[in-house]
This record gives sequence, C-alpha cells and structure tokens, in this order.
Amino acid sequence: MLELALATIVALCFLALIGMPVIIAMATAVAIFVLFSGGWQLALPQQTLSGLSDYILITLPLFIFAGGIMNHSGIADRLFAFAAAAVGWMRGGLAHVNIAVSLLFGGMIGTSVADLAGTGSIIIPKMKENGYPGPLAAALTATSSGIGVLVPPSSPMILYSAVTGTSLGALFLAGIVPGILMAIALMLVISVMARRKGWKPMQGFAWLRLVRTGRDAILPMGLPGLIIGGLVFGFFTPSEAGAFAVVYALFLSSVVYRSLTFAGLRTVMVQSVMLTGEVLLVVGFSVALGWALSQARVPIALADLLATLFPFETSIPQTLVLLLLALIAGMILDPLIPMIMPVLLPSLLMADIDLIHFGVLIVVTVVIGQITPPVALALLVAAKIGREEVIAVVRANTPFLIALVALLIVLVVFPGLSTWLPHHLL
Repeated sequence: MLELALATIVALCFLALIGMPVIIAMATAVAIFVLFSGGWQLALPQQTLSGLSDYILITLPLFIFAGGIMNHSGIADRLFAFAAAAVGWMRGGLAHVNIAVSLLFGGMIGTSVADLAGTGSIIIPKMKENGYPGPLAAALTATSSGIGVLVPPSSPMILYSAVTGTSLGALFLAGIVPGILMAIALMLVISVMARRKGWKPMQGFAWLRLVRTGRDAILPMGLPGLIIGGLVFGFFTPSEAGAFAVVYALFLSSVVYRSLTFAGLRTVMVQSVMLTGEVLLVVGFSVALGWALSQARVPIALADLLATLFPFETSIPQTLVLLLLALIAGMILDPLIPMIMPVLLPSLLMADIDLIHFGVLIVVTVVIGQITPPVALALLVAAKIGREEVIAVVRANTPFLIALVALLIVLVVFPGLSTWLPHHLL
C-alpha cells in the first residue's frame, strides 16, 4: 500500500508540474489510488463531499467577498498615503511603504495573490519611476504580499481551521505578532540595501501629515480589529464575522466613500464566486487525497519515522522536518494547506505539537513556497504585473527569501511569539 501511495503522490506532482490544473491533478491521483487498490469507486465523490461539510468553510466566501469589495473601492490609495507618512521618511522610503501597505491592506484581503493584484499595479510602477530596479520592485512586492495571509482575516488560516478543527479566533490572534515580525524582517533587509545603494527617503517626517492620513485610513484599518475583537469577546461566531466583514466593506465603499459602482460590485461578485469555487473544490479533493493516503497508512508511517529519527522530548526537530516536507510540496502545489495537512495532522497529534503554533508555521511556509522555484506563484504574478523577466525577479528576491526562512526558524524555536496572544486573550 505504501508503494501505491508513493505512486499517487508522484502522479500528483507530475501532473502539477506539467501544468495540469491542480483540481484535476488531485482528482486523478485519488482515482488512480482507488482503481489500483481495489477500493469502492464511489469513495472519491463521497470523500470529496465530506470535505466540504465543515461549517467553518462558510467564512471563506464571505471574507473573500469582503476583501474583493475593499480591493475595488479605492481603499489602497488611503492606505498608501498613511504608509508614506508613517515610514516614507526612512532611507529607501518607497520600499518601506511597499511593505507597510501590504501589512495594512493584506489584513483586509486575506490572500497574498489578491494583495498583489490590489497593490502591485500601483506600487511596482511607482518604485520603478523612482529609480528602484524593476526586478527588485516586483520581488519585494511579491514577498511582502505574504504578510497578508498572517494578519487576519486570512484565507489559509480558515482552511487550516477547517482541516484541523483549531479555533479560528485563536489562529487569527496567533498570526498578528508573526505578521508584524515579517514586516520588520523585510524592512531590515531594505534598510541594509538602502544604505549600500543610496536610496533616498520619500519625504521628511511630519506629525500633521501622519495624523491627517491616519484619520482618512482609520475606518478601513478598523476591519481586522473589529473582526478580532468580535471573535475574542464572543460578539459573533466566525461565520457571523464573515457576514459582518461584508456589511462593513459595503457600508464603507458605497455609503461612506461612495467609490464602489454597480459594475464594480458585479465584478467583485463574479470573481469571488470563481475563487471560492476553485478553493472549495481543492479542499474537497484534498480531503479525498488525505483519505487515500490514510488508507495506505502514510501518516502512521511518517509519525513512526519521526519518532525513530528524533526520540527526544523536544518537538523542534519533528516540527522542522514536517515543515521541510510542506515546503517541498509548497514549491509545486498551490494551495498547500488543504492538501498537506490531512497527511501531517496525525504526526502532529502524536508528537504533541501545538496546533495553533503549527498553524502559524505552516502559513509562513506557504508564503515561502509561493516565492520559491520551480513554481513561485507570487513571483510569477509580480513579474507579470511589473513586466519583468521571471529569472531576474527570482534572483532579486534572494535576500527576502533568506529573511523569511530565518523568521520561520525563529518562530519554530520561540513558539510564544505565536501562542502568547491566543493563550492570554481566549
């Protein structure tokens, strides 16, 4: 059975590498397992449908829709002005603004690719106009967009919660400090590069400008805080939080700012439906894949192997090995969490690894996978937006990739950075 499971995984990776849509690749891989294992033919559709039965998945289309509304209503301009006032006075000011905008804007969108679409078309050309190398502008934008999947609301966190049963509110809280640390790590890299290359500040620091732009941006920035506060104090459930986010986004864009047209709303609705359908199909087929690998006893074999290789009380070595496996898979497969977690979850439970802590780690691993070849989805999107050669963007991204790997190791060694907030507020 283990040989058949290996053949299933190889088939999945091969189909993904040759450009087959991930949904078809996963369905084909599971079908191969069912066919050659002599299993029940209806197992694939049954397991797929069972994967969509978790109520927490209701929040996914709601947050995607809310993020789409914010993305199409001109919110980015207000956040850009505030970020410029807050960090534009530093050396390499525009590059720092790039990171700050991703921290602010990504927290409302919840997906790194959506953050790229929302801010990349603005910030990449602006950086090039101000003398920054095009490949570096694209690379920095691609990497900084990963901050958005740590700061709530976060689609990968929702998927992780659905697969593992971990509290969504706890996961949202756990991502706040690592998201800020990711922004700081990227800013440190930019600070070093700015000194070497002589990049100038955008403008001087002015309290009046900071207060004025902060006042203009305070309502959009309030969305993540309201969601977290509502979940922590029990004002609403995760699904109600998603509905609240939609109403709040509609109110801001259509009543307060009056920047969302009916045509724009229609576009957002269509895009949200398409993205939701794609993600949910992947979730369903990932559950079927996890079932197939469980039938082949792959999770048990993996857990036994970890226990044999690392018979220590500390769980750090096991955690690093599991993250390495996830990172290798994340270089090829997207989205990663619903596909890899059904395989890793039994090993996590046997090793007594904190699921909240590992949730943050796997999300950071997702970000790293999206900027690591051979696929590097975020870099591909950023290169397309900036009209740059992909290879040049990959090379320019090396310092940022190293910074994120270092951050991941720090988060592994110091779990309190992720778990302190949820353990004290929930």
